Amino acid sequence: MPDVGDLVTARLEVGEHDETTAVTLVVAAPDGTVSTPVVTPVDDGAAWTAPVVYTAAGVWRLSWSITGTGAGVEHELVSIAPAPGARGDGRVYATTTDLANALGQAPPLGAQRLLERASQLLDSDFLLTAIYEVDSDGMPTHPLVAAGFRDAVCSQVEFWGEVGEETDISGPLQGAQIGSVNLQFGAGDNRASPSYYAPKLLRALQLIPSQHIRFTALASC
Repeated sequence: MPDVGDLVTARLEVGEHDETTAVTLVVAAPDGTVSTPVVTPVDDGAAWTAPVVYTAAGVWRLSWSITGTGAGVEHELVSIAPAPGARGDGRVYATTTDLANALGQAPPLGAQRLLERASQLLDSDFLLTAIYEVDSDGMPTHPLVAAGFRDAVCSQVEFWGEVGEETDISGPLQGAQIGSVNLQFGAGDNRASPSYYAPKLLRALQLIPSQHIRFTALASC
């Protein structure tokens, strides 16, 4: 699978062809932007190639049009992965080095994405009403708070490595307490459901001294 930034030689094999055969290519990016790279015949016209630069992650559409002998249209969808190591725009509370140290071994190749997702989970499910000192980027300034968040997201990634990464992290948490706040997710029959949160994530937050962070509301879902 190509990555963002790759220059690829797109190739079309044609069947019946002669000197009247001509080929054009229209490339549609995921955002709808269209380009028409120069197409060149190779192998005496049995194939046609064109340079394509994939500038964004997503699904690209390559539409080949053949005129003359062998006339027809062919479409090709190409899935482009984000550039390796590319980071999102949100806060990330741990690095891949932090994760390697927490695991005691090399982290998985998708570690950056998992850390980003674990940080998003921490923000949305635990820190939405928490009060603590932050810098201009919204990152915690006290080293004990930063260390707690680091350990929490590393624990969540480790947990996903054991039980599998869920498509949607929204399941019930049962009976945890952080400072003066009790967290209880789900009700009724859901009370028997498993937690989608790493137990060590909760412990990492519980270990942050209460004078440096305050959870101000009951978390629920």
